[in-house]
Amino acid sequence: MRKRDRNPLSNATALLVCGLLAGVVVAAAAFPAVAMSGLAAKAGADGFDGLPSQLTVAQSPQDSYLFASDHKTLIAAFYDENRRDVTASQINPLMLQAMVSAEDMRFYQHHGVDIKGVARALVIDQKSGATEQGASTLTMQYVRQAIEYSASTPQEVVDATSDTPGRKVREMKIALSLEKKLTKQQILVNYLNIAPFGENAYGIYAASEVYFNETPDKLNLAQASLLAGLVKAPSAFDPATPSGLKQAMERRNNYVLPNMVQMHYITQKQADDAKKIQPKIYDKSTPNGCTSVVNPQWGFFCDYFYRWWLQQPAFGASQYEREERLETGGYTIYASLDVNAQAEAESTVNKEAKGLKDSDALMVAGVEPGTGHIEVMAVNRNYSNDQSHNGLSTDSTKRRLGQVGNYPNTTLPLLGAPDAAGGYQFGSTFKMFTMLTALQEGIPLSKTIDTTYRYKSDYIIDPSSDAACTGTHFYCPTNDSQSEQGDFNMWTGFGRSINTYFVPLEQQVGAQNVVAMAQNLGITFTGNPDTPGTDAYFATHGADQWGAFTLGVAAATPIEMANAYATVAADGNYCEALPVLEIHDFSGAKLDAGNPRCKQAVPPDVARAAADAARCPVGDDAYLGECGGDNTAQSTRGIVPSKYQIAGKTGTTDNDRTAALIAMTKQLAVAGVVADPDNTDTHGYTHTQVNYVVGHTLADYMKGKTPVNFTKESDHTAFGEKQSIPSVKCKSQSDATSKLEAAGFEVHVSPTPVKSSCPAGTVASTSPSGSTSKGGPITLKISSGPDAPAGPPNAPDPTKTTADCTPRPGLICPPNGH
Repeated sequence: MRKRDRNPLSNATALLVCGLLAGVVVAAAAFPAVAMSGLAAKAGADGFDGLPSQLTVAQSPQDSYLFASDHKTLIAAFYDENRRDVTASQINPLMLQAMVSAEDMRFYQHHGVDIKGVARALVIDQKSGATEQGASTLTMQYVRQAIEYSASTPQEVVDATSDTPGRKVREMKIALSLEKKLTKQQILVNYLNIAPFGENAYGIYAASEVYFNETPDKLNLAQASLLAGLVKAPSAFDPATPSGLKQAMERRNNYVLPNMVQMHYITQKQADDAKKIQPKIYDKSTPNGCTSVVNPQWGFFCDYFYRWWLQQPAFGASQYEREERLETGGYTIYASLDVNAQAEAESTVNKEAKGLKDSDALMVAGVEPGTGHIEVMAVNRNYSNDQSHNGLSTDSTKRRLGQVGNYPNTTLPLLGAPDAAGGYQFGSTFKMFTMLTALQEGIPLSKTIDTTYRYKSDYIIDPSSDAACTGTHFYCPTNDSQSEQGDFNMWTGFGRSINTYFVPLEQQVGAQNVVAMAQNLGITFTGNPDTPGTDAYFATHGADQWGAFTLGVAAATPIEMANAYATVAADGNYCEALPVLEIHDFSGAKLDAGNPRCKQAVPPDVARAAADAARCPVGDDAYLGECGGDNTAQSTRGIVPSKYQIAGKTGTTDNDRTAALIAMTKQLAVAGVVADPDNTDTHGYTHTQVNYVVGHTLADYMKGKTPVNFTKESDHTAFGEKQSIPSVKCKSQSDATSKLEAAGFEVHVSPTPVKSSCPAGTVASTSPSGSTSKGGPITLKISSGPDAPAGPPNAPDPTKTTADCTPRPGLICPPNGH
C-alpha cells in the first residue's frame, strides 16, 4: 500500500502517535518528568524514560597504512571501508562550519534535539504522506551511524536503520544524553569521521583524499562546502560523475554557501568567489591491498608483508580474523623496505634482464644481518593479476593446456613467501651449511683434504644413475675440471668451490647434520614429507644419505638464502625474515609483533670463521687463510668499494639451469638468482647478469654507509690445536706413513709425482708442512727424482658423465664446480 493511499483514520492515528512521541520528547527536553501532567503524558514519559540513553560506540573500521622504512612513503593501504579518523586540529575550521551550515543550522542552539524542527517535520510529513523531513540533528545523525556500527546482529542493523518513529525516538533520547557528555565540537568531529561521502570514502579524511587528493586541514572553501553537501545523498551528488557533479555544485552554490553567509561564517563576497570555482575532482581512490600498491615496484614486497601478517597469531586466532584486523584496525605499519635501494635494484634488474629471454626471471633480495629486515625485493616482473598479455608457459605440459606463463604480470611469490616453501636450486652456495656444520663440530678452517677429480663416497644411490661410480651403487661426484684436485682447506675449497672437498667433509660430519644446519638457518623444503622424491621427504626420511645436498640440490628462495647468509654476517645470530620495522595500533601504541625474532643459531666464532672463508669466492682477502685462486664472483670485489669487506658464494646447477650469487657485508646480505619459474628444464644461464645485479644492489645499498668489518675468528677455530709435523723427507712411503700415523695424523698419498732432490719413490715433501691441526690429514708428495718429469694426474673414467647427484622427479643436479 502506498503511503498516500492510507485512509483518514490511519493518518489521524499516525499523527496522534507521532504527536504524542514528539510531545514526550519536547517535554523531556524542557521539564522533569514529574512536572508533566495528565495520564497520557505520564505514560508517555514512563515509556520514554525506559528507552536507553547510553551510546555504546564501537570503533568504526579504520584504514591500515603500510609505509616504507623512511616512515613517510606510502606503500599500500588495507581497508574494508576507506576511513581514517582525524582530530579537530586536523580539519580546516571551514569544513566544520560548512557541515553545520549544510546539515544543522541550529546545531549550537539545541541540546541534541531540535524541537522546532521535529514539529515542522511531523506536520510536513503527515501532509505529504511520506517521510520528507527527517528533522535529524547532527547529533542524532551521529547517534544513528554509531548505533549501526555497534550492531552485532543483522536484526540490530535493521533496527538501527529502519525508518520508524520508534527508532527516531530512541535517537532523540540518546542524543539528549550525549550532549551532556560531549562538547559540540567533539560531536561534530565524530560525525565528520563517521559520515559516508560516496565513492567508498567514509569520513572526512578519506573524502578529502579521494575527491581532492588533500588532507582535511588543507581544504579550501570551495572544496569544503562541496563536501558538506554530499552527505545528504552521496550517490546522487557523487562529484566523480558528470550528473552528480552538477547536482553537488548546485547544492553547494544554492544551499551550503548561502547558509554559511547567513550564519556569518563567511562574507557574501567569499561565497560569490567560491561559487565561481569548480574544484578539480581527482577521484583518486586510496590504494587498497597489494595489487593497488602506490608503486608497482613494491608489489612483491607488499605481498610478502601481507602473507606474513596472516601468519601472526598476535592479530587473531585465524587468518580470517587477522585479515579483518588489518582491514579495520587502523594500524600504522612501518615496513623494512628501503625505497631508494629498491629503486636502484629494480632499475639494475630490468636493465640486465634485457639480455635474457622474457620467461627468465632475474631476482634479487636483500636482508639486514642481525634483524632479518627485508630491505630489497626486485624482479623483472609486474605484480599484477592481469595476465591477459602474458604469453604461454614455457612448460610443455602447461603450454599444451593453454596456460599462460608469468611474464610480464604475475602475483606468484617469486622471491619467497613466509607461508609456503619453494624456490630454485642455489647450487654450491649450500656448501656454506656444510662448512658451518664442520666448524661447529670442531673441524678447523685449515682442515686439508687431498682431493681427486672424482671422489668415491660412501653414499648409496641408484647404480643406474650417472652419478654412480662405474659398476657400483656409490655416489661419485666430480669437480668442474681436471685441474681442481690436490690439497684444499676450507678457505681454498670454498673459494674454488671444490665438490670433492665438500662431499667428503659432509660425509665426515653427517649429511643429516648439514640438512639440520640449513633448517636452523631458515631453509624450508618443498613438497610433502611423506611423498618420496620431494625435498621435504629427503630432509625427513633420507637426510643421512643425501650426499648431493652440499652441492645445492634442494630448492630455496632468494629471501631464505639471503637471510641464511645474513646469519653468518651477524656472527651466527639468526633472525626470522621480517618485512616490518614497527607496528602501531590505532591508539599509537607500539606492538611487540613488529620486533625482530632472533636466536643464536651457531656459535659466534663459528660464523666468523665461515665468513672469513666466504671472503675468498668474491675476491676479498681472508683474515687468517690464503684464498688461493679466483672464482666466478671475483667481479663483486670490483663493484663494491674496497672500503667495505665482502663475503659470499656463487652457485650453479647442472646444465646451468640456474645461476646464483650471494654477497654480503656486515650490513646487508644479497641473494640473486636467474631461472625460469615455469620450467626447471630451461638451461644455459651464466653468471653475467646475476653477478652484476647482486654486486650493484649491494654497492648501491652501502653507498654512504660507514664501513663495518667482519670480526676475525679465533686461531683455534681457524687452525684447531696445532701439532708439529715430523720430518719424513726422503724416507720411503711406508716409513713415512708409519711415522706420521704414530704421531696421530691421517696419511694420504698424492697420485701425482713431483720433482725433488730425493730419490724417486721416496717422500719429497708433505702437505701441509711444519705444523697443522692435531690429528689432521697429511698428504705425502712422492718424488719422481731430480730429472724425471712429473707424472700426469689420474685420468678420469671416460665412461662416466660429470653428473654429481641422483636424478629424481623435480631435481636438477648441480654441475661439477661453481
